[in-house]
Amino acid sequence: MLLVLFKKFLGRREAFHPAQDNSDIIEEKVVQIQEGDLKLRNQVITDYQPYIAKVTSRFCKRYIDPAHDDEYSIALNAFNEAINKFSADSGTSFLSFAETVIRRRLIDYVRKEQRFSKQLPYSSFEVEDEEESVINPVEIHQAVEQFENDRSAEERRQEIMELQRSLLDFGISFFELPEISPKHEDSRKMLFAIGRKLVEDSAMIESIKTKKMLPIKELLDVVQVSRKTLERHRKYLIAITLILEGPYTYLREYLHIPAVSEEGGGEDDE
Repeated sequence: MLLVLFKKFLGRREAFHPAQDNSDIIEEKVVQIQEGDLKLRNQVITDYQPYIAKVTSRFCKRYIDPAHDDEYSIALNAFNEAINKFSADSGTSFLSFAETVIRRRLIDYVRKEQRFSKQLPYSSFEVEDEEESVINPVEIHQAVEQFENDRSAEERRQEIMELQRSLLDFGISFFELPEISPKHEDSRKMLFAIGRKLVEDSAMIESIKTKKMLPIKELLDVVQVSRKTLERHRKYLIAITLILEGPYTYLREYLHIPAVSEEGGGEDDE
């Protein structure tokens, strides 16, 4: 879930024009990423956002707004997938392979959506004001709503960028989160409860911040789960704890995670 949000609201950054990046260089970078370079993965994905938007716009035959269009989110995820699956021995350049993956994922998305919208023309809502000027209440309302949405989107983007930087301190890539997220709702609720216990314990939260690791030994004294479970969900628990403890109002709202101060102690979460 986090990744979807991240992709939807992440703005475009023009670090350099991808067309100027030598093909051999980008393929060398992909190999380094596949070997575990998390910072390089984030940098490449950020730098190639204009390329991803261009491929998406060409497929959709219209301008794609990275901050608002779901198609861009699908393409961003597909680019990350291409990094994982690319083989230098395939005889195909990375960007050609990435474009193929993006197009396939967009095709899948379009097939699933199958949107059929029937809308009245805006002119149907036009009225005259006291000075006999023609106004359209629908367009005015949409303009105000768009302004509010843009402002909220920027605040969400800032939260996501800050969380991304914090996760890197723990050796965690933001793009790992969908893969490590528990598939079952009960498991997620259990981990949310453990995350709240971590935040409520000043010693453990301080340990996380200073040592950049999950205090598994201390946690075993306060939660009814096995060491194996904590170790398996280590990265996810760290991410949840950072969101709960930090200034991530939009992310908590998106994930339906109440702030710790709203929990009243959370003693009955187990």
